[in-house]
Amino acid sequence: MTSWVGQLPRIVVDFLFPSHCIGCGKIGAFLCESCSRNLPKISLPICNKCGKPESTAVLCPTCWGWQSQIDGIRSPFRFEGVIRQVIHELKYHNLKAIAGRAAELLFDYLQFNPMPGEVLVPVPLHKKRLRQRGYNQSELLVNELSKLTALPVIGNCLLRVKDSLPQAKTATVNARRSNVANAFICTDQRLNSKHVLLIDDVCTSGATLEGCATALKSAGVISVWGLTLAREI
Repeated sequence: MTSWVGQLPRIVVDFLFPSHCIGCGKIGAFLCESCSRNLPKISLPICNKCGKPESTAVLCPTCWGWQSQIDGIRSPFRFEGVIRQVIHELKYHNLKAIAGRAAELLFDYLQFNPMPGEVLVPVPLHKKRLRQRGYNQSELLVNELSKLTALPVIGNCLLRVKDSLPQAKTATVNARRSNVANAFICTDQRLNSKHVLLIDDVCTSGATLEGCATALKSAGVISVWGLTLAREI
């Protein structure tokens, strides 16, 4: 009885404002089974470093000769179609409730594509952008993913101290790397000697994840792998 009463507010909200699929509009869930099955997956072979499709299954031309701090980046989906809509709803339209379903998609990917990591860390927002948006979508994702994986979250350790332009507004890979250069710091030693799984919503060039990895490794982190819901191809 007590359990049922505790769920009453959610039941009332679901009845009055039922969820609609972002892809097709079907009532019942933010992402229906049909739309979930048809999400634009990234298929093998991929670049061993950045995770983009690469016919050689070794390194893509961008990653050849790049001395990066990030150990690898993986993303289950291309940043297009319905998954792009999902991320935009989460990121810009305050649909925080979709974070749980998005985390399930990441968890499903990890089940078949295990990645090194003993702690989860979200890519941080600068405090100015956090005030404007009201929340960090990567924190929402990481908190939901932690429930599924049982991996602990260590937040408020990696900080963004440079209020740079959104990466989508920069035109080239070099411009994106420059845009986030020295943008992140690690404030304490909680991540020292840890293997970190770094979580974000979308990867464009990998420059943001690389900037985070540089700060984390300067604080003694052993390895940093990036996992994002989608990436631009």
